Order: sequence, then C-alpha cells, then structure tokens
Amino acid sequence: MRGIRIPPSSPPQAAHGPRLGRRRTPATAASATTSPTRPSPTATRSSAPRPASGAAPLAGRIKPGTTYDGVATHYDAKDGDGACLYGPSPDLMVAAMNHTDYETSQACGAYILVRAASGASVTVRITNECPLPCAPGQLDLSKEAFAKLAGLSAGRIPITWSLLSPSTSDTVSVRYKTGSSSRWCGIQALGHRNPLARLEVRTGSGWSRLTRTEYNYFLSHDGTGCGGSLRLTDIYGEQLTVDGVAIRPDTVQPTRVQFTRR
Repeated sequence: MRGIRIPPSSPPQAAHGPRLGRRRTPATAASATTSPTRPSPTATRSSAPRPASGAAPLAGRIKPGTTYDGVATHYDAKDGDGACLYGPSPDLMVAAMNHTDYETSQACGAYILVRAASGASVTVRITNECPLPCAPGQLDLSKEAFAKLAGLSAGRIPITWSLLSPSTSDTVSVRYKTGSSSRWCGIQALGHRNPLARLEVRTGSGWSRLTRTEYNYFLSHDGTGCGGSLRLTDIYGEQLTVDGVAIRPDTVQPTRVQFTRR
C-alpha cells in the first residue's frame, strides 16, 4: 500500500482525509498550465551562494556529499505525478521517497543518483512518498527507473544513493493552489535544481516563513503575503527573491532564475 493524506483545496476543506492507497493527484493540480503570454515574474539572488558541504545549514535528513544505504522496490508511476503534487512528469525517471526521509515533503524535487550492486545506476527525481512500512533509506522507483538497475522480477534490490545538483536549462516556477486568494493561499515552487528548504513571503515587518505541508505547498492561513514577493531558500542557503507572481490558482508561472549547481 502506498499513500499520503489528501490535501485541502481551500480553507473550508482544511481537514485531511484518511490514508488510502498511493494517492493520485487531484485533477485540479494535474490540469495546471503555463501561460506563455504573460511576462515571467522577476527574480534576484538576495545572497551569495554558500559552498556545498555535507553540513549544508538547511539540509534535513538528506544531506549533500553523503551516500545512503537502502533498498529499491518499484511501483507503477503512471504519469509520474504523486504526493508532491507537481503534476505529470516530462519523463518517468521518478521515485517515491520513504516516509522518514520524505520529511514532510522536504525531499520533493530532489534529484537522486541510485546505484545497484551490479554497478548500474540511474538518476531519479522525487515526486512521491512511500509511506510506512517503507524503511529509512528505501526508494520506491518507477518501473521504468528500476528497470535501469535490474529486472522487474527482482522486486527488491540493495542500493546506495546520494543527492545530486544536476545541470538544467529550466528555471524555477511558482504555482498557487486551488482556492487561493488574498485571504488564504497555498504556494508551491517547481523545477528547483536543489531541494527547497524554505519559502517566505514579504510582510510590512520583513520576511515571514510559511509552513510546509506534506503535500508540498506552503500555506498562508490568513492571507499574509499572498500575491506579494516571495523568497526561496535551498538547502545550501542560497536565496532567490521573486516578484510579480500574481494569485492565479492552478497556473504554473515561470521565473527567470535557478539555484546554483553544486
């Protein structure tokens, strides 16, 4: 069984549903589109990037420069969507992170290099959660990714894995959740090269950090900062300040910047 709590779409529906099987993404999230006719929000780096190290200041359980032991299993990833609510993936080299290392969605979007004992390897992006009883260190790979390491009939194989900071020509995008308004909003960052540690909104007194949910949105329960400037911080401490992201629920709005490759 694979599952995760069903996310709320607006304040009146804030109660989570029961844990079911592996949760499929709601249609509202999967149907999000990018509007090419509107200008991209502007963004700037508000601090110099910090050097990569195994002791990255904002890293959670998954730290750079560290190799983890675990096992790989596989599942039918369908269109590559999952608990992170990114929507369909452009490729199926995706995986579900075990509940412990998923860490309330902090693993979402992380690129992971997975190696089998045979020497075969594959790079996957975390788009889903593998809930308990998935053990710490375990990765539930898409069938397509698992097949790069071993035959599907193997079912379960020992692996090692580590965090990557890949080359990419994409920039970070921002999406507001269904039901978002100036009174309540959920905000999601997509396409970030490095795992995202924080999302903050600008207020009259400075920056206010939003709470991250297990379904990978950051919530402003009273509307503070909704539609205003955002500050994104990766696990290395690099910060991007993004302006001009209007409240347009279910629409992917690209910015012009990306975190530094490590």
